[in-house]
Amino acid sequence: MVSVIASSVRKGNVLEKDGKLYVILKAESFHPGKGTPVTTIDMRRISDGVKVSERYKTTDSVEKAFIDEMTYNYLYQDGEHFVFMDPVHFEQLPVDASVVGDMAPYLQENMEVTLSLFNGTAVSIVIPQRVTLEVMETEPAVKGQTASGSFKPALLSNGVRTMVPTHIVPGTRVVVMTEDGAYVERAKD
Repeated sequence: MVSVIASSVRKGNVLEKDGKLYVILKAESFHPGKGTPVTTIDMRRISDGVKVSERYKTTDSVEKAFIDEMTYNYLYQDGEHFVFMDPVHFEQLPVDASVVGDMAPYLQENMEVTLSLFNGTAVSIVIPQRVTLEVMETEPAVKGQTASGSFKPALLSNGVRTMVPTHIVPGTRVVVMTEDGAYVERAKD
């Protein structure tokens, strides 16, 4: 374990608190005009999945756990587990669905991800920021609705709903952000 200041903690880091390990879901620092700057950290206890939110002064020290970050390729989902493969040694690693969380719909076969491992167990995952998906359903464009800022709802091939520009039709491949599913651009391929 190593002590770091609270303001340096980032999403995906693993902290030790009261002998238990927590993976960081979100960390935000606030610097008010007056008063002490604080860092709010949302984290999930690895042992049982309980979510906790803590506030620290930005200069408070917290214990950061040593974890291994390794690149894996996504293979398939098997019930409550997602199976990843080490591209070097070809060993398969099942990862619990609670670790993958909101990222599950964006996993694609052979996608390269970074898994944070603590004692051989996956505790957090980082997937690419953008993925290319196909639009399955969307409303037809309304004649005269050519304003550059207008969007319409669409259903993507992974089952996620998002807003796309009016010129996008079913069958079009689009690039979306994995963090929130927001439309970025039409795919170049």
